[in-house]
Amino acid sequence: MSNSGFSKGSGEAEWINKLPNAFHQWLAGRRVDDVECIVSDFAGIARGKAMPARKFAKSERMFLPVSIFFQTITGDYAEIEEFDNPWMEKDLVLIPDFEASTAVPWSADVTLQVIHDIEDQDGRPVSFAPRNVLKHIVDLYKAEGWQPVVAPELEFYLTKPNANPDNPIEPPIGRTGRQGVGRQAYSMSAVEEYGTVIDDIYDFAEAQGFEIDTIIQEGGAGQIEINLQHGDPVKLADQVFLYKRTIREAALRNGCFATFMAKPMQDQPGSAMHIHQSVVDVKTGHNIFNDENDEASQHFYSFLAGQQQHMPGVISILAPYVNSYRRFVSDDAAPINLEWGRDNRSAGFRVPVSEAKNRRIENRVAGMDCNPYLALAASLACGYLGMKAGLKPREQVTFEAYSLPHSLPRGLQEALDRFDEDLAIREILGEGFHGIYKTIKQHELQEFQRVISPWERDHLLLNV
Repeated sequence: MSNSGFSKGSGEAEWINKLPNAFHQWLAGRRVDDVECIVSDFAGIARGKAMPARKFAKSERMFLPVSIFFQTITGDYAEIEEFDNPWMEKDLVLIPDFEASTAVPWSADVTLQVIHDIEDQDGRPVSFAPRNVLKHIVDLYKAEGWQPVVAPELEFYLTKPNANPDNPIEPPIGRTGRQGVGRQAYSMSAVEEYGTVIDDIYDFAEAQGFEIDTIIQEGGAGQIEINLQHGDPVKLADQVFLYKRTIREAALRNGCFATFMAKPMQDQPGSAMHIHQSVVDVKTGHNIFNDENDEASQHFYSFLAGQQQHMPGVISILAPYVNSYRRFVSDDAAPINLEWGRDNRSAGFRVPVSEAKNRRIENRVAGMDCNPYLALAASLACGYLGMKAGLKPREQVTFEAYSLPHSLPRGLQEALDRFDEDLAIREILGEGFHGIYKTIKQHELQEFQRVISPWERDHLLLNV
């Protein structure tokens, strides 16, 4: 829960005392030098201000322009009708959430990063800000006496530095001096090949108070997966938001890149952010996906049905870039449709093997290139709509789902069209959010269509 802010002229001790215990342990009696005040934009990029700690302590209110939410991934600004005059844009107010404060352990100075909520100047939450979109969905659950629980899985690639974007991305050189190769899933020696990067990720995570559940080598060359502990969606989205920065810093410290592109290399599998989801009763703490006979409940099936019915409307959020749709390929560990099955990794929704009390649904559609706040909001919104309407899912798939037709959108434009068509999704996420998000994605799509690819030059230049 966000704090309401801090008073002008407040002493350092007043706000330092609000920080999590993990930060105090890392601080170890040292004085904070700098504070980074950050929010997530639509792409999941950290935007904000950095300042000396003494200035942060004396600040009454801090502001950021509303246009930070109109920037595309290229850095351009999309033209939003309601905010069409760039010289008359309003400042938004940053509200520090001290519970979402962590160390910046890779910084040369003693630095604190504080995730902020964002409000307008009348004190109202900005409805289209990604963290507020997720909070809105969680509040809908709470109004029903429910608490959603999630556990994201983070897949990413370590790569050789790629200074020239015209060159293909390559796996990094490991400690053996050899380049990584694919199809080494769960190999311990493959993890150890990049041991110094992994060690830094662990150290940075510990300094920030984060607990890694497991870390494994995935199927791609240099592809790593980190699984997080299950918990509150907002807190887990905060962690994913900060982990992306953490992992990139650990890679750079060791002379390589970390990329969260959905499909960075042509002949390697894509990177997903699988989302494990369940819902508990706030009063009893009981998992409502499990009934009194330890069987799957009606809520479980309705949540699944909501995922199947409404997921097409949020694909543009779970797969937000043109590159995202290269991941949805048969027999490559990513889904091509929205079927479900128990312990079936070929389906869009998998029900993992677990004790009955831990019954959950794994969304395997989301790519690692998503904004974690928006992806969790979108996925949970689908399940919420299913439970509220009492929907029923299709029969589970007990065979390979790749043998069924490809029903996911083939590209970003089709996905945006589906976003337009699902009125229930537009309403629950907010029409304001829908309009801004779609405008930004249309702008990015137009920018991409102007680019002539190496494939076109290779095959069309002299042949057509």
